[in-house]
Amino acid sequence: MEQPRVAAAAAGYQPAAPARHACVYTSCYCEENVWKLCEYIRSYNQYPLEEFYAVFISNERRMIPLWKQQSGCGDEPVVWDYHVILLHVSSGDQNFIYDLDTVLPFPCPFDTYIEEAFKSDDILLPGFRRKMRLIRADLYLKTFASDRSHMKDANGHWQKPPPSYPCIETADSKMNLDDFISMNPKVGWGSVVLLPDFVDRYGRQS
Repeated sequence: MEQPRVAAAAAGYQPAAPARHACVYTSCYCEENVWKLCEYIRSYNQYPLEEFYAVFISNERRMIPLWKQQSGCGDEPVVWDYHVILLHVSSGDQNFIYDLDTVLPFPCPFDTYIEEAFKSDDILLPGFRRKMRLIRADLYLKTFASDRSHMKDANGHWQKPPPSYPCIETADSKMNLDDFISMNPKVGWGSVVLLPDFVDRYGRQS
């Protein structure tokens, strides 16, 4: 058993997903990696799916710094246009974050992830401050669609190799990724919150 899962178990928490190496994962397709995690959680039925949220992180400029990413270099953050993680609002005394792109534990206690990966918006220029769109996992599975066209260059070549499984689509859409990345609360599904509000709502209450 990998060390992070030992730590989670010691905290009285049973991880909702397989070990990191056993998860469906494609680099640079975080939105699909989280969709696949939601699919696994639904099929495994260990926890109610309604306890989980897909969390899109972005802002109006689509420039958000995150620390402790596998693609990072030392203590420097990676600046993504967006990133997607999975939040488990646990019935225990703390919540957990699932991020397949972090060097932090998988799953990671919410407060640890915030402190290590997000740090604080107070240290950032306003244009880099993070917002979140939270979509309940059951709704995410029903509504998300991507034809992966955002990962092709002007000549139609893949910038990064796509997942091996078919594109995710719904009866209504083949591509609505931008509606999830958008931090306009009038667009798309779920709710949009600022980072401090996200921390206040889901962090440990002292």
